[in-house]
Formats: sequence, structure tokens, C-alpha cells
Amino acid sequence: MLKQAHRQMREGAARGVFPGGVLLVSQKGRVRLFEAYGYASLFSRRRMTRDTVFDLASLTKPLATTLAVMTLTEAGGLSLSQRLDTLLPEARKTDKGAIRVEQLLGHTSGLPAFRPYYFRIGPLPCPLRKQHLRGLLIREPLAYRSGQRTVYSDLGFMMLEWVIERVAGKPLDRFLRDQIYGPLGLEHLFFTDGEAGVPVRAEQVAATEWCPWRGRLLQGVVHDGNAYAVNGVQGHAGLFGTAENVFRLLAELLAICLGNAPRALFRQETLLRFWAPYRNSGRSLGFDRPSDIGASCGRFFSEKTVGHLGFTGTSFWIDPEREVIVVLLTNRIHPSRNNLRIRSFRPELHDAVMAEILGK
Repeated sequence: MLKQAHRQMREGAARGVFPGGVLLVSQKGRVRLFEAYGYASLFSRRRMTRDTVFDLASLTKPLATTLAVMTLTEAGGLSLSQRLDTLLPEARKTDKGAIRVEQLLGHTSGLPAFRPYYFRIGPLPCPLRKQHLRGLLIREPLAYRSGQRTVYSDLGFMMLEWVIERVAGKPLDRFLRDQIYGPLGLEHLFFTDGEAGVPVRAEQVAATEWCPWRGRLLQGVVHDGNAYAVNGVQGHAGLFGTAENVFRLLAELLAICLGNAPRALFRQETLLRFWAPYRNSGRSLGFDRPSDIGASCGRFFSEKTVGHLGFTGTSFWIDPEREVIVVLLTNRIHPSRNNLRIRSFRPELHDAVMAEILGK
């Protein structure tokens, strides 16, 4: 038991940093802490459990879309240096044609950070929305010249979802189930099915925000508007999962990185290529890295660390040097995104975790 981290999670829930959360920490393959805190829903006063399912938000980028790209590059169907105009005929003779796959993964494509496309495509019949969304993506003016700047972009990962579907010949969710989640037995990592929601009981899912344009509290349907508008499956958001299933996937990736995975999904050199620093972006391909100042993973993770944050209050960090994995899933936007206290809480918590592990 990591006593200080456990105490901080209890206090975080009590002080309203988040209604509830689940923290899972492992070191060298041994789980040091796996506990649930607070409430999955404030309105029903339903307690958080270790089996609670969370809207993982942007953890979709590394844990779904990036892993799909990794799989396709190993199979030879895709190259990181490949241009969009060789993959999508729709991109030919547009300013998107010269964008390379690695630039989409590294957030240097030139695409802007965000556009609320859901307001434009929401009124359309559901079967037409994704096609219309892709048309909007192709026509979206670049915000800067590809490769010249780093701008964290949801739109870049929406484009990658399109590429994956075109190359794989099947939707992103089905490809992941067939190639990654299914073989690993990860039954609690999945995308929603539009309004039908998640394939579990609603009471198993952490509530997120009261959505003004949907006029209801969101629970079991994806929070992100652009993902919701296209039936829940997108490259930037839409993945749901439990802390335990997220951890099992990360443990597999760490084992591959260290060269001791019994049935590796990817070659070690492939994973190391994706986890290496990407140019001067401060990122890896599809994964984040600790920033020099004010890193959300605190002060003690090594330079080899990779991870990611999610808007709903989710995060993970993997330190290959120390063989540490930290999965923090919370519902911090329940019932409102205006609660930003997790920004200061995250580094303090991760400092407490690493201080106890390292004996500082």
C-alpha cells in the first residue's frame, strides 16, 4: 500500500477535486495500489468501485488509434512517412495531401486543435454524418505549414481514424477488437454504439458532465461531441474502459519495451520507434512525454516516460526505466468541466507515488 498516495486520493475526493476515481500503481510487475475512491455519480450517490467503467476521452489517441497504426505499419499496409494523398484519394490536390502519417501522430500536421463539427453534422441522418465530417476535415484550412509547429490536434486523429479504416478495410473499433483487445482478453476496453451507449449496465459507468446541448447528464455515452455525432467511434475520443483493463494493456506495452513479453503484439523496435522523442515536439508518436516545467506526472519520472491525459479526468504514465505504471481515472468533469483542480492535484499525486517507490 502506498500510504501517502492513498491518503491524497481520499482527500482529493473529499475536497471535491473530483467526485471519485480509481488509482492503480504497479512497479516491476507488482501492483502496489489498486483502490477506488469517492462517487461514480453525485446525483445517485453511487460509490466508485475498482470495476467502474470510465469515458477515457483522449486516452483513445494512444490506446486505440496509435496502436492501430502500429499494427498496420508492422503488417506493411502503412508507413509512417506515407503521405495522405497516397492513402486517401479525397486528399489529392488539397493542402492535406502532403501531410505524413507521422505528422498526424506527432501533432505537427498543420491541422487546428479543435472544431465543433457536431453542431453542423448533428442534424443529418446518422448514416451520413461520418462522410460529411470527413468532407469537413478535407476542406478545413491548415492552421500552419505541416511540420513547422506542434499543435495538439483532435482533427489529426480524426484523420488517422479515416486512414485506418481505409487501409484495414474495417472500422477502427472492430479492427482493435480483432487485432489487440480481443487477443489480450480486454473485454472492458470498448467504444460505444451511439445512443445505445456502452455494452454494460449504465450503473457500471462513471457519470461525466451535464451536457447543455444534449440536455442531460451523460453516463454511458461518449462525452466528446464530435465522437458522439458519429456514433461514438472516432480516433481522438470514444474509448471506454476500466482501470484494470487499461493497466493490462499498458503492462503489455511495457513488457514489449523491456523485451520480455511472452506473446508480443508488436516488435520491440516498433514500439521503441513510437516511444522515442519526435523531433522537437515534446511528444512521442501518439503518446505524450513529461514537459520540462510543470509536468502533470510530477518531478520524479524518468526522461523515458510516456503517457497521456484525457479531458474527462483520466491519465496514465509509464516509466520504462523504473518499470512503473500509474493509471489514474477520475470523473473530474462531473457534473461540470469548470472544476480544474485536478491540474495541481495530478503532479502532487504522482510525486507522492514516486517518492514512496523511490524511498525519497
